Amino acid sequence: MSARKRWAACMESARRGARTLVMGVLNVTPDSFSDGGRYFAPEKAVEHAIEMANAGADILDIGGESTRPATFTSNRPLPAEEELRRILPVVEALRVQLPDMPISVDTYKAEVAQAALERGVVLINDISALRADAQMASVAQRFDAWVCLMHMPGLPTALPSAPHYEDVVREVVEHLRERVKSAEAAGIAPNRILIDPGIGFGKTPAQNLELLRRLPELLQLGYPLLVGTSRKSFIGKVLGGLPPEERLEGTAATVALAIAGGAHVVRVHDVKAMVRVVRMTDAIVRGWPG
Repeated sequence: MSARKRWAACMESARRGARTLVMGVLNVTPDSFSDGGRYFAPEKAVEHAIEMANAGADILDIGGESTRPATFTSNRPLPAEEELRRILPVVEALRVQLPDMPISVDTYKAEVAQAALERGVVLINDISALRADAQMASVAQRFDAWVCLMHMPGLPTALPSAPHYEDVVREVVEHLRERVKSAEAAGIAPNRILIDPGIGFGKTPAQNLELLRRLPELLQLGYPLLVGTSRKSFIGKVLGGLPPEERLEGTAATVALAIAGGAHVVRVHDVKAMVRVVRMTDAIVRGWPG
């Protein structure tokens, strides 16, 4: 089965409520908040990707630019050429070593997305929801790619440090509703769209927790819901200032509750542990077939 057909089958399974999908995070960066450049070397990245695939990941999300807030507020986005230099060797190696593994690329640059899609990537995970690059929607449409539209206030190079919300959940829903309409107007098929509330992007810890409590309200939009909480700073703050490498249990709690709240896909770093959390939570929420 091709990677594209496998991902289509995974998405169909998630849509009908059979199970939750696990997206494994692969940061090919020297400055990621979560792993500090541990997988920056292509050979280390490929090795880790294979480990995540063997641990049960349904899709691998490769990112070549750190998405931590400090990077955004610096107003110095990584040049597309450097982003491509980081991710393409990994994508190309995985297409050979894991030919049927669906791959996503975490980028808001159309040039990077196109090069990745030409090499068999199936999903573009765009934190700007197709706003940062005017060509992104047409690239996704041309390749009939899946896209994940994420909420963030502002753009990657202008993320507000203290955004104000009257009602964070209502405003996230309205933003995503508008972005979905824009994507569909650009010719992206509705069955190729996922939505992401953007946990940790321009929200306070309290607002992140409120989004998790009220996740079912996002389901009214009618699109598969991707939730990424893994190792994020609000978990560390709730647990007394824990660093990213000590946020496993906090992440597990957020993953379980995200699934209970209707998430179709969870984006995680610790795939082996979180696959177990997902399976256990699915057995409770969806029913154990055994």
